[in-house]
Amino acid sequence: MRAGVVVSARPGVEDLAVRAEELGLHSFWVYDTPLVNGDPFVALSLCAKATGRIRLGIGVTSPALRSAPAAASGLASLNALAPGRIVCGVGTGNTARRTVGMRPTTAARLEDFTAALQDLCAGRSTEYREGDRVRDVRFLHSGAHVNTSDPIEFVVAALLGPKAAAVAGRRGTGLVSVGLLDPTAWHGLHDARRSAARDTPRDPDSYLVAPLHVLDEDEDPHGDAARDATGHLVLSLLAYAADTAADTPAFADQLGPEEREAVRRLLDRRGTTPTAPDRHTKLYPNYLGRIAPQDRDLVLPSLMDTLALVGTRDDLLARLTTLERAGVDELVIQPVVDPPTEMARLAKLLA
Repeated sequence: MRAGVVVSARPGVEDLAVRAEELGLHSFWVYDTPLVNGDPFVALSLCAKATGRIRLGIGVTSPALRSAPAAASGLASLNALAPGRIVCGVGTGNTARRTVGMRPTTAARLEDFTAALQDLCAGRSTEYREGDRVRDVRFLHSGAHVNTSDPIEFVVAALLGPKAAAVAGRRGTGLVSVGLLDPTAWHGLHDARRSAARDTPRDPDSYLVAPLHVLDEDEDPHGDAARDATGHLVLSLLAYAADTAADTPAFADQLGPEEREAVRRLLDRRGTTPTAPDRHTKLYPNYLGRIAPQDRDLVLPSLMDTLALVGTRDDLLARLTTLERAGVDELVIQPVVDPPTEMARLAKLLA
């Protein structure tokens, strides 16, 4: 299995990209979450100029964030800086929309957006619509402005959703999912993609984003070190459950009593409620950042076991082998405690 890294978009991130490339990692991603992270196109431009081999990914953009022409311009410009090394994740904007208090877009709009990006980034014209007005659009400049000759890899974000996997199948793209460690669920996503595929000669790549912590001898798998390494994703799930409890109660209803109590405590600590119109301003600061020590108690063992890869080297290799057999091509981690050290451990684990 290949290895990659995802981090917050910010100036200076290119130093981590250089180190990831030196370690032999396959990909380096930045998040696209306005008002939480910096701009991904700025961050990856710096990475493109500082590296020469590693693939550079946006994880993920959405039609709820940008128009197709604007997103395609950014992608094709990156492709001019790092020809053939650009990966673009696309999704409904679940996180990026909720961090501004809005709901994500639909799978149908995601599919139209993906198709438009694929066309524009390959130098083709595409249909662009605003209200009732529809026009064919294409890049009017090429050469040094943008690169539409070298391919850009597209992947669709899917958690457990067969609708998103079907979009990936119809558009011939890969898949990316977060915290999905169940091989059976991956088989389901791949089946949904294949059943919707149109003349795809092979399965495009699939990426798993998950926290990773390699245990030292006799280390507690639910101790402070493991919680610090994995808590960013656990708290993101609790924040999602807290944010959607009123308008999407089915998700929170799937949680057990201990998890629901953790959601309640998170809301209380952040000083908000499930129905407060400004709850997004309280729940999402430092989203997917390193957790504060006082929040370690919210990182429940049950959620760590569900979302994160924690174990001895042999345990982790066995789990990753099972996931690879389920069609996962690359593990992407977000290092939050000591990024250079965590990247080195990932490279050593999967060497």
